[in-house]
Amino acid sequence: MLKNKKSPKEHHPETEGPNHPEVAEGGEMLDQSQGATATIKDEKADLQDKLRAEAADWNDKYVRLYAEFDNFKRRTLKERMELIQTANKDVVTSLLPVLDDFDRAIKSIETASDINSVKEGVALIQHKLRNILSQKGLKEMESKGQTFDADLHEGITNIPVSEEHLKGKIVDELEKGYFLNDKVIRFAKVVVGV
Repeated sequence: MLKNKKSPKEHHPETEGPNHPEVAEGGEMLDQSQGATATIKDEKADLQDKLRAEAADWNDKYVRLYAEFDNFKRRTLKERMELIQTANKDVVTSLLPVLDDFDRAIKSIETASDINSVKEGVALIQHKLRNILSQKGLKEMESKGQTFDADLHEGITNIPVSEEHLKGKIVDELEKGYFLNDKVIRFAKVVVGV
């Protein structure tokens, strides 16, 4: 009975070593598999490095673009404020001659003996002021006799009218309305007929 069982120490050359074809191929396969695994690991590491570099590049671009946009906003705001100040300067500079005329008119009122010449001087100053303002885009609103429009007029009060065609129309103007470049800057204060 003992003869049928193989002893663990028995030597079988056909199954041992590289001379056995299956073992030799398996060893090569193992070497190839380990080589492929190493190659995949290297490629994975290279790809991760490449992706990290690309992410860092995109992050850098984002930070630069954000900073550039922030600078653009600040620069635009500064330019807008300068433009407003320059526009105010232009209007004020154009009104200085009218101020000079008023100063002269006040001096002449103190010594004037003829009231008509004073009235005429004030009318000329008013005309000059209106011309300067109209050059800057100011336009008076024509309200009297027009139909009441809440987009243009501020109704102060209503008064009864005897004529039917005056109902809903503006019968008196307490304060003129004005447009600046076709945009309402002051509503006309009006009395409406009912």
